[in-house]
Amino acid sequence: MTMLGVTMWQHNFASPLTSMQDQRRRSVWQKLHIDWPLLLALMIVIGVSLLSLYSSSDSNLWLKQVVHLCLALCLMFLCAQIPIHYYKLVTPWVFVATLLLLITVLVIGYTGHGARRWINLGFMRFQPAETMKLMVPMMLCWYLSDRALPPRGKVLLIAGVIIMVPFLLVAKQPDLGTALLIIASGAFVLLLAGISWKFVGSVLGLAALSAPVLWYLMHGYQRQRVLTFLNPESDPLGSGYHIIQSKIAIGSGGWFGKGWGNGTQSNLDFLPERSTDFVFAVFSEEFGLLGILCLLLVYLFIIFRGLTIGAQAQDTFSRLLAGSISLTFFVYLFVNIGMVTGLLPVVGLPMPLFSYGGSSMVTLLAGFGILMSIRTHRKLLTS
Repeated sequence: MTMLGVTMWQHNFASPLTSMQDQRRRSVWQKLHIDWPLLLALMIVIGVSLLSLYSSSDSNLWLKQVVHLCLALCLMFLCAQIPIHYYKLVTPWVFVATLLLLITVLVIGYTGHGARRWINLGFMRFQPAETMKLMVPMMLCWYLSDRALPPRGKVLLIAGVIIMVPFLLVAKQPDLGTALLIIASGAFVLLLAGISWKFVGSVLGLAALSAPVLWYLMHGYQRQRVLTFLNPESDPLGSGYHIIQSKIAIGSGGWFGKGWGNGTQSNLDFLPERSTDFVFAVFSEEFGLLGILCLLLVYLFIIFRGLTIGAQAQDTFSRLLAGSISLTFFVYLFVNIGMVTGLLPVVGLPMPLFSYGGSSMVTLLAGFGILMSIRTHRKLLTS
């Protein structure tokens, strides 16, 4: 009888109490419009990145990155509060405004390292091309959301124009890495919209046939990067120096790394751009293969969470946008790690949420704020 009474109490009282507590916790996250698993994974990556920036830099870059991070987190929380249908309403206007900013950059933009990519805001330099990595998929999702899918004919042609105009403006700066990411973000929207693989194969074949023309149109330093990728040892003290030192740093980390702050490649100034494009090499030397695998698992969880949010979205605009943001983030990560390890040419793409930089951090976390909006507002509608 005693056991029966305990069982009945657990069934009649404990279970409802637990259910009420769980519901209360869920309602708190819903009211804040935050997807806590995604937020936790993002903060893990950002926390580790600050450790690497502190270790790799002799200056106070990590403190400046904290300022960038605070601005980006505020924007992410703000973006999460806005219902997704409002994004659909303002997308074309923001897209046009960003195009005008890209044109402004070409006319009066700030020039650094031989490229005109920034608008100087005084307290920071803003790179409109970073915003376009988010606006191109949003514009495509807006355009395709009320049309029959998969897109064909005239719809595909207009979608191509939406992608190519920003691509050409960014490539003119020149910023080939960001320009290629803009194409990738738009291509993911079209793939998720269901275009045929025959069409994809035709586009890839056309791109392969046009490779000689593209080679001719590339800047001299861009052609040198491709040649360096093929044989970095041909100029070990010049164009091949970055990638050779990067691979030395990664390889010297071994299984468990040298320990935080003990990386010789960064501390002895052998590794250039160790706070921006090549910060992954600093992390690899200090934390080794085990640290790399743990970090990549967190990154993969972020990507998987984004794709899950897209799969559970309630409308075409949300599904296409969430999938594109998640897959573009994957390409961002894949390209940076590929170039740092010598598997891809160096194209100047920072490691997402890891490298020093304000514009990239702000844009990425704004995108994750939109993902949270898709997730939390969907849950409110279905409750």
